Amino acid sequence: MIKRELYMKRIRPFIGSDLVKVMTGIRRCGKSVMLELIKDELKASGVDSSQFISINFEDMRYTYLQTAQALHDEITKLASSIDGKVYLFFDEIQEVTDWEKCINSLRITLDCDVYITGSNAKLLSGELATYLGGRYVEFIIYPFSFAEFLELYHLTAPDESISSCFQKYLVSGGMPYLSNLRYAEEPSIQYLTDLFNSVQLKDIVKRNKVRDVDLLERITAYIMSNIGTPFSASSLVKFLKNEKRSVSADTILNYLKYCCDAYLFYQVKRQDLQGKQLLSSNEKYYIADHGIREAVFGGNMRDINLILENIIYMELLRRGYTVTVGKEGNKEVDFVCDKRGERLYIQVTYLLASPETIQREFGVYDNIRDNFPKYVVSLDEFDMSRNGIKHRNIRDFLLEDSWA
Repeated sequence: MIKRELYMKRIRPFIGSDLVKVMTGIRRCGKSVMLELIKDELKASGVDSSQFISINFEDMRYTYLQTAQALHDEITKLASSIDGKVYLFFDEIQEVTDWEKCINSLRITLDCDVYITGSNAKLLSGELATYLGGRYVEFIIYPFSFAEFLELYHLTAPDESISSCFQKYLVSGGMPYLSNLRYAEEPSIQYLTDLFNSVQLKDIVKRNKVRDVDLLERITAYIMSNIGTPFSASSLVKFLKNEKRSVSADTILNYLKYCCDAYLFYQVKRQDLQGKQLLSSNEKYYIADHGIREAVFGGNMRDINLILENIIYMELLRRGYTVTVGKEGNKEVDFVCDKRGERLYIQVTYLLASPETIQREFGVYDNIRDNFPKYVVSLDEFDMSRNGIKHRNIRDFLLEDSWA
């Protein structure tokens, strides 16, 4: 179990506070491990494990607790026998009906410290805003970064170079459980395929009462094949019409939202860098874990330019950036990244293999006159920085502590 310090340093200041700590993210991305890491921190600070109450609501043994009243009664009973503060850990809390009411009541009636996880972005919408408004902090947990993958993969293959480890990362992705399979190809593909099916069934179809599963499957396949490629709902309507499926743009947008709510895909809007406004059409979508794409759709090495973009985009989210696609005249910057007044521009390509490619990738910055850092990242081994624009090898870039 690796320490995932990127997340722990954000969570640590809130440990012991009366705010509810909420960890969300795609199924199996490591949220349960985060709960264990928090328990380790508490025990190291002198808290006795007898003060912990932990429930994973995907465990059939706790099915009888999947209503707010039943859970409230059980926790109140268990807490009555604990001296001092009670530490509550609830995994996949969305399985509990009206869980918000239960958590709010426990927070009021008990001396407790609450940690919950869930696999849906809508966990923190609707009634929760009423019951816990201003009394929670959210942390989105993502699959392993390349640095985290490297740490675990080296336990399996200690003599592998960083370059060959990155080759493995390109096809395996960062879902934590793969380390238990020692990253063996066939078991990894089977696991990731089953994970994708579970997300699709439990977090998209079941939660949103999707009736047309065939349509959903066609849409997810289209998105995976076009990762990082701008498109509109109307273009997808035309594509599906060619496949003899008649569907409205509104239905497509709803299905895409369901996928994003389940943290399977992330939508990236386009921004006009001159007008400083968000554009309403032709968004891009990236997948939470590119290993899932390889297992379900295939072709990561064939589409390596798209996969490199996906990897950089997810790393930006891990590091807390808000990301848009930048439009400057007829040119586009892959990523415009903002974090508390700090801005970066990043252009991603496979290789700077010709003068035309070099001009295209560096030339997107010609009319951007501000002094924020501008990067071109690729798999090239030689530094081709020029005109104040920094060039980085993508492996080195992902392993750097800071890009400012």
